[in-house]
Amino acid sequence: MSLRPSLRSTAHPLRYSYGTNGLTDLRLDDALSLLADLGYDGVGLTLDHMHLDPLAPDLAARTHKLARRLDQLGLGVTIETGARYVLDPRRKHGPSLLDPDPAQRARRADLLVRAVQIATDLGAHAVHCFSGILPKDTTEETDTKADTEGAAKGDAAVAREAAEDAAWKRLAETLTPVLDAATAAGIPLAVEPEPGHLLATLDDFHRLRTALGSPDALGLTLDIGHCQCLEPLSPADCVRAAAPWLRHVQIEDMRRGVHEHLPFGDGEIDFPPVLEALAAVGYQGLVSVELPRHSHAGPQLAQQSLPFLHHAAAVSTPPDAGRPPIPGEGSTASEGRTP
Repeated sequence: MSLRPSLRSTAHPLRYSYGTNGLTDLRLDDALSLLADLGYDGVGLTLDHMHLDPLAPDLAARTHKLARRLDQLGLGVTIETGARYVLDPRRKHGPSLLDPDPAQRARRADLLVRAVQIATDLGAHAVHCFSGILPKDTTEETDTKADTEGAAKGDAAVAREAAEDAAWKRLAETLTPVLDAATAAGIPLAVEPEPGHLLATLDDFHRLRTALGSPDALGLTLDIGHCQCLEPLSPADCVRAAAPWLRHVQIEDMRRGVHEHLPFGDGEIDFPPVLEALAAVGYQGLVSVELPRHSHAGPQLAQQSLPFLHHAAAVSTPPDAGRPPIPGEGSTASEGRTP
C-alpha cells in the first residue's frame, strides 16, 4: 500500500520516474523517499555499488527489503544497467556485450541475467541494456580479411565492415542466454540505442531484432534525447515508429548532434508532441528522467522536472511558448554543473 496519494495528473495517462543515476549522492532509501514525496510514480533503478549493488553479498535479501520499501512508497520500477564502473573499475561500461574476450562478455551477460532476477523480485516492468562500443580489438582481429579483400574495397572499409559484422554476431550470441532468462521470467529486455555504440539507432535495433528472430522478450528502450541527437525522424515520430517494440522510455533535453543529457529547457526538444505521441500509442511503462551527470543538483532537478513534464503533457504548444515559468526552473540546472 502506498504511503502517499498519487500526484499524477488524472488528465494524462503517462507515469513518470526519475533515474537513480542522477541521484548518486543520495542513499537509495533517501532517493526513493524524495521521489515519492515529489509525486513520482516510479524510479529508474541503476544497479550500482551505491544503489543495490548487484555483486555484493546477500543480494536476494537486500532485493526483498527494497521490494517492501517500493511497495510502501507506491513506486514502480525499471531496472537500468548503465552503471559506468560496476564491473570494471578502470573501463567505463566495461566489459560490454561486444568484448573480444568471451569470458568478459559472459560477465556482462551474467550481470544482465542478475538484473532480470532482480526485476522479477521487484515487479519491474523492464530491464534496460545497451550494446557497448565497437572494441578496437575487433578491427584488429579482422585485418587478415581486409588484406585479402582490400584490393576491391579498400583496407580500411573492409576492416570496418568485417569488424561490425563480427560485433553484431557477438552481440546476438551474448544476448541469447539473457533473452532466455527474460522469456522465462516474463520480463522484457529493453535494448537502448546509444550514440557512439554499435547499436546506436532505431535501424540498428531492428537489425538486432531480425538477427535474433524477433523474440517476444526483446524490446526497446527509447531515449527521447537520443532521438533529437541523431535520428532522422523527430522525437515524436520516433515514438510512433518504435511503438510496437517500446518497453521503456528515458527522457531529458538534448541538442541536435550533441550527446549531452540536459535538464528540461536547456536543449531543443519540443516535449508536448512527444508526450502526446507516447499517450496516443498506449505506452504503459515508466517515462524516466535521465540526467546521469547532474547528481550534484539531483534533488533540485527532480523537483523541477516533474512539474515540467506535467505541464508539457497538458498543453499542445511548445513548453516555453506563452506559459509562466515554473518556480526555480533552469536556475539550479545551470549553476555549479560538473561534467
